[in-house]
Amino acid sequence: MRFLRDTCLVRCVLLFTNFLLIIAAVYHLKPASRSIFISSLGTDYLPYVWIATALALALTIGIYHRLIAHYSRIHVVLGSCTLVIAILLAFYPLLSDSGFAQAFAFYIFVDMVSVILVEQFWSLTNTTFSTSEGKRWYGLIATGGLVGGMVGGSASSLWIRQFGLETMDLLLVAAGIFALLALLTLLMGKLGLYEEKAGVPNHRDDSTGDWRAILHHRYLLLIATILLLAQIAEPIIEYQFMKVVEASIAGRDERTAYLGAFFSVMSAVAIGINLLITPLVHRWLGVLGGLFAQPLAVMAGSLWYMSQATLQAGAFLKISDRGLSYSINRASKELLYVPIEPVLMFRAKAWIDMFGYRLFKVAGSLLILLLTQWLPWTLSAAQLGWLVLGICLIWMFALTHLGTQYRDILARAAALKVDAIGAGSRH
Repeated sequence: MRFLRDTCLVRCVLLFTNFLLIIAAVYHLKPASRSIFISSLGTDYLPYVWIATALALALTIGIYHRLIAHYSRIHVVLGSCTLVIAILLAFYPLLSDSGFAQAFAFYIFVDMVSVILVEQFWSLTNTTFSTSEGKRWYGLIATGGLVGGMVGGSASSLWIRQFGLETMDLLLVAAGIFALLALLTLLMGKLGLYEEKAGVPNHRDDSTGDWRAILHHRYLLLIATILLLAQIAEPIIEYQFMKVVEASIAGRDERTAYLGAFFSVMSAVAIGINLLITPLVHRWLGVLGGLFAQPLAVMAGSLWYMSQATLQAGAFLKISDRGLSYSINRASKELLYVPIEPVLMFRAKAWIDMFGYRLFKVAGSLLILLLTQWLPWTLSAAQLGWLVLGICLIWMFALTHLGTQYRDILARAAALKVDAIGAGSRH
């Protein structure tokens, strides 16, 4: 038993490091892709690239699922790392002139890498831990991603500001991190720490979920509503933030360094909230208190941004959205699923995670294009704050109804437990 505990600990530490490397590499690429895109196309084209990314992911995820249905996950991870490194080395000379097509394609590639590598990481992790082991270790493993964001963002800024590297050089740094990731994966395979649990399939035919399961369950429908409202707001807030970054910072390398430092701060804020604030909020205000934190903070950030669209206001708004989404909101929303029957929960979560998020991000991008470019009368980035405020009000209205449903479900579950105990004592 002692050996088993030690093996779980070793596996956890190595998976923590694995996740840290993935996110650290991504947070070298994200500042570079954003800065290159703004220099080549400008922020007005961001909604178009977000829509293109969603479509590309929809096509690629299907191919990816077919791969893991026929090959072991560890071989898919190694193949993915090799392919990503090769593409980064190919992009390095192509992006030197910052052409329209290259910048557009590179942005899509970076966002796809972040989604696919994170998904395959958790896919492989889920097959190497039992349920009881996962409950014990997943919190620590997930923290590796937040640490990776902080390390990767600060390092990408440091390379440019202190060591004289340019934006393009971050591609080579990221390629080196992915090479380390591949070596770590090989090491874990050699040690037998990536041995998949018996009976866990490589692919589930119902992995796409079922939207009908959500429509026929009021509680699930309310959960989907609040999560997807947040996903509509996310591209609008990203657009507002990138608009003020474009206006405030002119040079490409300076912009890359700023974005790297910003992503590091955002990850640090998420870690701090996870460790210090989330437990206190859940203890004093419950799950619903944690869920109200993000829309309230976003409303405050939107009001500040609307009053003065400065870099500081844009940064606060962005952190209010993503920083809280990665911390207290994520922890709170997972607790919402606990009272639901497992099969029903899986079908609902699969649809929301695989399709709902992308579908509603496309909806948010289309709203930006409609209100800022396509209509005869257009809104500025600051005026889009009215739309964000409206989304937050609907979001909180849905949360109040969700709270009633959540309490009812917990009360029914408690009553059933009491009845079961009573029946057991009589027998």
